[in-house]
Amino acid sequence: MSGGVFTDTLKRADQAQRSRWAFFNSLLLAVLCFLCAGSFAASSPFDDASAAYERGDYVHAIKLFHQLAEQGHQWAQRRLGSMYAEGKGVSQDYQEALKWYRLAAAQGNTPAQYSLGVAYEKGQGVPQDYQEALKWYRIAAAQEDEWAQTRLGSIYAEGKGVPQDFQEAVKWYRLAAAQGYAPAQYSLGLAYEKGQAMPQDYQEAVQWYRLAAAQGHEIAQLNLGVVYAHGRGVRQDFVRAHMWFILAAAALSGDSRDTATKHRDRLASKMTAEQIATAQEMARRCQESKLKNCD
Repeated sequence: MSGGVFTDTLKRADQAQRSRWAFFNSLLLAVLCFLCAGSFAASSPFDDASAAYERGDYVHAIKLFHQLAEQGHQWAQRRLGSMYAEGKGVSQDYQEALKWYRLAAAQGNTPAQYSLGVAYEKGQGVPQDYQEALKWYRIAAAQEDEWAQTRLGSIYAEGKGVPQDFQEAVKWYRLAAAQGYAPAQYSLGLAYEKGQAMPQDYQEAVQWYRLAAAQGHEIAQLNLGVVYAHGRGVRQDFVRAHMWFILAAAALSGDSRDTATKHRDRLASKMTAEQIATAQEMARRCQESKLKNCD
């Protein structure tokens, strides 16, 4: 190979090497830019507002949410509405809450649509209007919002503004329960226990109560205690019944807690000291495992 050819070959090799390094440098720069963009996105104004809310700095949070809401940020509008409704960082003001819910709902924000339904159902900031509540619940439920689906079920079960219709209620409970929503699972269990819209089925009721109770639904825990105490859908078991009464009494408040306590104490009078001790140990283990080990 002549010197000229050899020199040309070296030049081409050097150029190729330089091209490869330029490519890799460009690729590295692109990756770094992507990571930096992700870092900036992680500390967006909405995230900053949410972080302030989570740490309990409601005054700062509502200031940040308000700025974003004024710019049309639907999630900030919805959060701002809930803060006015709950009186967090501001004086409770249902009418102001409605204002922001409406703006977010108009953008298709499902939680805001659900919150509008709640406001109309309860008459918060507006005259109570079950038909208007149903309208907003239906809009949110059509987007698979399990809270709205459950409220729809309850409205039909209770006959609020519509003829009482347990079949329609169970239809909505099932949709929400299938998404793992504990209140819907409890309500479905109750429908099976009472035979509402279907033949009475204690075993099916127990299955739904279990799912809700495992998520901390206190009334489902209380109802499990009752079915075990009476042997409805399960083998009668005072120890397990007592355990569920202990858990329910510890979690509930007010009249519901008194009911659980009475059930617990009444059952204890029929149990041996050893059975009570076993139930208490089971309840302790269940609580420590965050309801994962309750059998």
